[in-house]
Amino acid sequence: MIEVKDVTKSFDGRTVLHGVSATFHTGKTNLIIGQSGSGKTVLMKSLVGLMTPEQGQILFDGRDIIGMDQNRVKELRKEIGMLFQGSALFDSETVLGNVMFPLKMFTRQSYGEMRDRAMFCLERVNLKGAEDKFPSEISGGMQKRVAIARAIALNPKYLFCDEPNSGLDPKTSIVIDELLSDITHEYNITTVINTHDMNSVLGIGENIIFINKGHREWVGDMTQIYNTTNEALNDFVFATRLFQQVREYVASHESPTPPRP
Repeated sequence: MIEVKDVTKSFDGRTVLHGVSATFHTGKTNLIIGQSGSGKTVLMKSLVGLMTPEQGQILFDGRDIIGMDQNRVKELRKEIGMLFQGSALFDSETVLGNVMFPLKMFTRQSYGEMRDRAMFCLERVNLKGAEDKFPSEISGGMQKRVAIARAIALNPKYLFCDEPNSGLDPKTSIVIDELLSDITHEYNITTVINTHDMNSVLGIGENIIFINKGHREWVGDMTQIYNTTNEALNDFVFATRLFQQVREYVASHESPTPPRP
């Protein structure tokens, strides 16, 4: 479990996070949503230690990452898996080499042990047989699955995903969502996903944190979000959902005439 308590972050005198508090539960898909510029990316970067808030606490099972010395932060990061927006694979490495990378960085395992672990992770994301290919030889969806395999190679307790469906078609996005959800439950991971994708919100949103203008304005799950009385959240949800419906309609028609709102 990750607990955020009264976190405030500013840049050049402008406050971006205003005393944000939230809980990210173990064994659940925890989603951070909000408009561009709302502060959700700053919150994510603060969670993983890339930014340091001026005040507050960020507790990883009771351990406050704010104020930790570098040695303790390095140890904590061994428990963290990261899935970046653009997959961030190494073009010069094979699929297998990409998944083995964190094992080479953070373990003293033999090559055989690392290869066995990497192959297990690739099989878990349904990529058995792709280990000798290079990123340029596989689809965007497959690249995302390679990135997920790499993110879980160290058997993390915490998994952070930044816009995991960015650039993917709706069908592939569902595959990635279901895979992240399955892995979260299977390995009892605290998974935190930063997303604009309302299909993800409505499909796997077990604990949803809505950030608006630097404030945490709403917390709930995918079954509660349609009944919220929060006006800002309603505007975000339905405007985003309509945009996605139009995009999907356009993608499925050769000469599209978008539906009326």
